[in-house]
Amino acid sequence: MSVVTVHFEFEKETKNSVRYKEIPEQGKAPIVGSLYVQKWFAGETKSLTISIEKNE
Repeated sequence: MSVVTVHFEFEKETKNSVRYKEIPEQGKAPIVGSLYVQKWFAGETKSLTISIEKNE
């Protein structure tokens, strides 16, 4: 099992959600790319951090 932490910054609002763009580590490719989060949860949040657990 390995865990990766991915950071996102606000990109734009859509009708019912907020789109965040991944900020990849320097020299590495993005893992997720864009992340859509429902407005009721995201609120005015400008950055998010998520952890992804990969079960091998």
